[in-house]
Amino acid sequence: MARRGGEGPSGVAVVDKEAGWTSHDVVARARRVLGTRRIGHAGTLDPDATGVLVLGVGRATRLLRYLGELPKSYVGEIVLGTATSTLDASGEVVATHDMSAVTDDEVRAAAAALTGDILQVPPMVSALKVGGRRLHELAREGVEVERRPRPVTVYRFDVEPVEGEAGVWRAEVVCSGGTYVRSLAADLGAALGGSAHLRSLRRTAVGHLGLDRARPVDELELGPPALAVAHLAAVNVPDEVALEVRQGRVLDRERLGVTGDGPWAVMDRAGDLLAVYVAHRGRTKPEVVVAPPDVTARGDR
Repeated sequence: MARRGGEGPSGVAVVDKEAGWTSHDVVARARRVLGTRRIGHAGTLDPDATGVLVLGVGRATRLLRYLGELPKSYVGEIVLGTATSTLDASGEVVATHDMSAVTDDEVRAAAAALTGDILQVPPMVSALKVGGRRLHELAREGVEVERRPRPVTVYRFDVEPVEGEAGVWRAEVVCSGGTYVRSLAADLGAALGGSAHLRSLRRTAVGHLGLDRARPVDELELGPPALAVAHLAAVNVPDEVALEVRQGRVLDRERLGVTGDGPWAVMDRAGDLLAVYVAHRGRTKPEVVVAPPDVTARGDR
């Protein structure tokens, strides 16, 4: 955790969200726990879902953009033969199908066919906005609007039958941001000639941030801002360059000491994150500066 002057805390917290909480609820509670309003989250979790919700606090809220591109991992249970209005167990049953003749091999093959780059229609009960309104708000009013399919990537969709529960399958999913696992469950049922819904869902990781770091919101632990960009190439710079980085200056690649295409997590000699730099016209420029400028510094940017 970093606390500089009167700015309040800055850092990254990994919350193990409880069922029944919205992501907004978690942020509101974290604000009270940490005594600061400057908190955001990376990747909404449905109220009934549990697991990893990453929070950015203070200056680290600027780093949440780098978590959106990371794969997200889930475990859940899919019930074949029943469709619901929300695609999960919270909705009303809208259709049933006898799928007792579907074989285990057919279920696994259907799941495999839903991996890779696919187009997915967002569910009506979701936080996605259409025409300035969130879909779940429209759904509560009984309004259904056309949703354009969106490209997503499913890196892994493994399913295994749950022992002693006919038609229930345990699923492990690794997917890109913006993927709805509820929709994957419904699509699996449709591919098998019937229907399905998601009975439970737990997010186990957002990229490199997993349940091993997660804590209940009332017990959250604030880690350094660098946690949010641990997947980026890192470079440590000497004090004189660190001062220029703090000021947000455009720098030659040689001065920053970087190679490749970036982006780069720029650290000081102590390993504290200063900024994220990107390639810029043969040089480098800051995309996000986390460390405040040194008040003793002078000169034009």
